[in-house]
Amino acid sequence: MGDVTATIRDVLDAHGRLPVPALSLSDDDDLYSSGLSSHASVNVMLALEDAFGVEFPDALLRKSTFESIATIREVLVALGVTSLPS
Repeated sequence: MGDVTATIRDVLDAHGRLPVPALSLSDDDDLYSSGLSSHASVNVMLALEDAFGVEFPDALLRKSTFESIATIREVLVALGVTSLPS
């Protein structure tokens, strides 16, 4: 799961437009309180889809899905992600 979390952090750094590095945030920190905007969360979602080879279903396209690194990881696991695609 470490690779998954590291990739989530990489995606947040590249697409989240956060004012701090994702590595400085705990897994449970609120990403929106840390500076993630709704627009940036869409870019994060698209980058996560590319990185993990998944598609977020419409039911998961809500703010709470992207509120923390832990929540994103839980959603990815529920979508069947256990490691990075080969």
